[in-house]
Amino acid sequence: MTSLRILIADDHPLFREGVAVLLDGHERTVVVGQADSGRRALEMVRSLEPDLVLLDLSMPDGGLWALREIKALENPPVVAMLTVSEEDGDVFKALQAGADGYILKGIGGRDLLAAIEDLAAGRSYVSPGLAMKVLQAMRGGPAKPAREDPLDSLTAREEEILRLVATGSSNKEVGLALDLQEKTVKHYMTIILQKLQVRNRTEAALIAHGRWPET
Repeated sequence: MTSLRILIADDHPLFREGVAVLLDGHERTVVVGQADSGRRALEMVRSLEPDLVLLDLSMPDGGLWALREIKALENPPVVAMLTVSEEDGDVFKALQAGADGYILKGIGGRDLLAAIEDLAAGRSYVSPGLAMKVLQAMRGGPAKPAREDPLDSLTAREEEILRLVATGSSNKEVGLALDLQEKTVKHYMTIILQKLQVRNRTEAALIAHGRWPET
């Protein structure tokens, strides 16, 4: 089984090296590089072509700058922010800039490995406790009753698909569950994102959790 190739970018050597030891000790992951700044992270992504990047938010050159530059590459890797910041604005800006995940540094080793597995499988990941804060930030403040909810515009099939996506299912898994081809699920997801006026699956899943907490 091919190992997931990971790049860690953080300007705190002790933390960075500790994460590297954890990941190198796991059979499914291998650390191919460590960077201490945003520019160095971008250089190493270009030269090493990792599968996944763990990117600190607060480091020289800025984690958001590095995120935008990495996601602008022709074949960008999966990128997850690994940070101490729980600020609504930081989470929202990272997701808007294309982050596939937002992980708080207080996470335990086992949970970090599980989050990485989810990201590698094409699922999004936002640390528990942040989802509602992000949803409120997306709506411009505390959630308020609205006369028209974009979720009401979804068809029954679109709602089925979104509910599965909100549980962390990939397009392939959704297709297997609903007996649909993966490309058909992708087509539905494009329509769902347009109707909800969001940019990615993570934002759509957060809206779904706001309406259907059980998902």
